[in-house]
Amino acid sequence: MILTAAGAAVVVLLTVLVETAWGPLERLDAAVAEDCRHWVAADPARERTLLILSDWVWDPFAFRGVVLAVCVWLWWRRGGRSRLPQVLWAAVALLVAVGLSGSAKVVFDRPRPEGMAVTAPGGSFPSGHVLTATAAVGVLVVLLRPHLSARGRPWLYAGAAVSAIGVGATRVLLGAHFLSDVVAGWILGGVVLAVTLAVFRWRGADPAEPYD
Repeated sequence: MILTAAGAAVVVLLTVLVETAWGPLERLDAAVAEDCRHWVAADPARERTLLILSDWVWDPFAFRGVVLAVCVWLWWRRGGRSRLPQVLWAAVALLVAVGLSGSAKVVFDRPRPEGMAVTAPGGSFPSGHVLTATAAVGVLVVLLRPHLSARGRPWLYAGAAVSAIGVGATRVLLGAHFLSDVVAGWILGGVVLAVTLAVFRWRGADPAEPYD
C-alpha cells in the first residue's frame, strides 16, 4: 500500500499544480501539445493511424468488452460461484474507474488543448480514456495471470504495458489531452486497481487467486 499511497499523493500534488496553473507545468503541457499538433499535422496518415488506434483498438468500450468476455470465459470455465469474487471485483474496479473519471472531469473542468484532432466531450483532467484503460488492462492481468504459463505471462505484461502507454500517447498526440492529464490517468488507474484489490482481500476474497 506504500506505492498506492505514494501514487495518490502524486495525483493530489498534480491536481493542485493544475488547478493553480503552476507555470512550469503549464509551459511543459503547452510545449508538448504544440509539438504533437505540428507532428501530426505534417502527415495526414499519422492522424488517420492515431484515430484508428484511439477510436477502435484502444477505445474504452473495447477494453470493457474484452474484460466482459474474459469474465464470461472464467465463469463458464469452472462454474459460476467459484468465479464470483473475480467477476465482482472486475465490475467494481471498472465502475469506480468510470465514476472517478467522470466526476473528476466535472469538478476540475479543465479546458482541453487547442487545435484538437478529435472531438472529445467534458473536461481534460484527468484523461478518462487513460484512467479506464489502465484499470481495464490491470483487471485483465489479474484475471488472466493465474491461467498462463511462466512463458506466457511476460507477453501478458508486455501487452498490458503497450496498451496503457499507447492509449496515453495517442490521446496526447491527437491533442485530446495535455501530458499531465495522461499522467494523472495512469496513476489513478493504478490506484483504483490497488484499492479495490485491497478491499476485496480485506473482505476475504482475493480476485488474484485462480479459484481452480
